[in-house]
Amino acid sequence: MDSSGRGGYRATSEYTRDTAYIPDRITRGGRRPEFGPVDGELWPVEPGRYRLIAAKACPWATRTLIVRQLLGLEEMISVGMPGPVHDQRSWTFDLDPGGVDPVLGIERLQQAYFARFPAYPRGITVPAIVDVPTGGVVTNDFPWITHDFFFEWHEFHRADAPDLWPTDLREEMEPVMRRIYTEVNNGVYRCGFAGSQEAYDAAYDRLWTALDWLEERLATRRYLMGDRLTEADVRLWTTLARFDPVYHGHFKCNRQKLAEMPNLWGYARDLYSLPAFRDSTDFAQIKAHYYVVHSDINPAQVIPLGPDLSTWLDPTDRDRL
Repeated sequence: MDSSGRGGYRATSEYTRDTAYIPDRITRGGRRPEFGPVDGELWPVEPGRYRLIAAKACPWATRTLIVRQLLGLEEMISVGMPGPVHDQRSWTFDLDPGGVDPVLGIERLQQAYFARFPAYPRGITVPAIVDVPTGGVVTNDFPWITHDFFFEWHEFHRADAPDLWPTDLREEMEPVMRRIYTEVNNGVYRCGFAGSQEAYDAAYDRLWTALDWLEERLATRRYLMGDRLTEADVRLWTTLARFDPVYHGHFKCNRQKLAEMPNLWGYARDLYSLPAFRDSTDFAQIKAHYYVVHSDINPAQVIPLGPDLSTWLDPTDRDRL
């Protein structure tokens, strides 16, 4: 998500996301990766060299925090967390003493971008990985950050780390994740930033078609791909966690609440029971970000007191699946 809070722009009445990220990759020995594009520089995997900058308010950044913890990379890749509310220039480190990141020594993430690209023309986005020795940004290409955490940092994973990309499921995972991204992760933004009634109506229909598909899929599967937790679950989770606190009202995705869809609601609470998901989720920061930063949608910047979040701790019976 960029420093406007949108992660994109509205070229027409339909919301369009700007996906021109820094395409660099961090790989074993700086080698050419087996999967994905190589449109930028290749950096070597080196424990302790890189710092992940990820705000808990941002869904794209939350993905990286969850995967980092699931895989046990906490000692390999340090993390810096900006606060939930930023200005037009950049995310800031207002959660840290003195408002300065203790490792990078900067007040704004923008400084790391400018350290490498002095005239960087695009939004200052999280997540971003920063090269600690130089203080310059390496990449902000969030889909490949978590992918490479799994494939390229594999030798540093915790012994009991989950297999987030099972070989026998990868072919099936790809279209599922693609649909989640286009129709759900991005679909809520398409509703929230629609510039006309026609664009909103179309976005709303697309979103709920996808959510109904997921509700049906999860009726017979504990996780999206069956009985195993995968990267697909991480990618869906971040939207579900924000649905009732933000997207239902703020983005007008209000046909139903997540809590009114039994399979998705049980599935979301099942994931929340796992430390990596729960530790990476801060509902107060999530609400503060969307309701304050999106002042064109919420001019008064009033943050709602609801909904009741204690129900996230209610037990589920998802293990029966």
